[in-house]
Amino acid sequence: MARIALDAMGGDYAPSETVAGAVEAAGRGVDVVLVGHHESLEIELSKLGTRLPIVDAADVIGMGDEAGRALREKPQASINVAARLVAEGSADGFVSAGSTGAAMAAAAIVIGRIKGVSRPAIAVIFPTPVTPTLVLDAGANPDVKPEQLAQFGIMGSVAVQALFGVEDPRVGLLSIGEEKGKGRDLERAAYDLLDAGPTNFVGNLEGRDIATDKADVIVTDGFTGNVFLKTTEGTAKLVTQYLLEALSKLSPDIQEQVFPAVAAVGEVLDYETYGGAQLLGVKSVAVMAHGSSSRVAISNALSMARDGAEGDLPGRLAEQLA
Repeated sequence: MARIALDAMGGDYAPSETVAGAVEAAGRGVDVVLVGHHESLEIELSKLGTRLPIVDAADVIGMGDEAGRALREKPQASINVAARLVAEGSADGFVSAGSTGAAMAAAAIVIGRIKGVSRPAIAVIFPTPVTPTLVLDAGANPDVKPEQLAQFGIMGSVAVQALFGVEDPRVGLLSIGEEKGKGRDLERAAYDLLDAGPTNFVGNLEGRDIATDKADVIVTDGFTGNVFLKTTEGTAKLVTQYLLEALSKLSPDIQEQVFPAVAAVGEVLDYETYGGAQLLGVKSVAVMAHGSSSRVAISNALSMARDGAEGDLPGRLAEQLA
């Protein structure tokens, strides 16, 4: 069974929500070790009347800290300690809802990149009516080269195979038009590389296509991907708000009949349903959770990390990229 180290001090609601999420995940069979201030974590566990293994970490990297500098100056920060557990083989992956920059740096520096990987990429899961679509990069690399977009396509394809069991994932390139030749110099050059590469490349896709079943993997640069991610999060919240406001105007009897369907829609659109995003390209599983993650999101992020580790996602990536 894969063991997952949780940066229990990372996130807006740590350690109460991170610990509660870890307990929930442990109840579903995830082997979790908490990393953080020992006394604080013991207090939270005592409130829940349970116990989990703890590895002490005396410091925390804040959201406002410069990631590289903080990693050097705070060797006992919880994210540093969690990454070292993975590097030493005491854990098979880690989850953090803390500083994304610090978590990415810890994964790349402490754990290390897979041989041949130019840039690790954040891969987010986007729900569609058929199977989820993996979008990468979602913020790790604002500026990329065409070769890196082509590599994102390979990494995303392997991840979809490992996480969702899709045998021959379709890979699309996010652009401003479906025709070949659309987009910036970056997209035009990346198109040729993806078309000649080993993946099942289906061509350019527009932003509206992400919510359809036209591709299993969509690649883009980290700037565009992050703007897309934050826009869809805001739109999902707005749609849910409109649905609830409309529901409140109906009679109680009708509300009772309609509410389960509205709740189901809200759950599909809620980022907490998946919990986090995989950082692809490092030697072990690393899941970045949202800074405002609740216990539900933390629990789901831990499950995602467990599934990635037990499916040997890093090993499969290394094999494909060799």
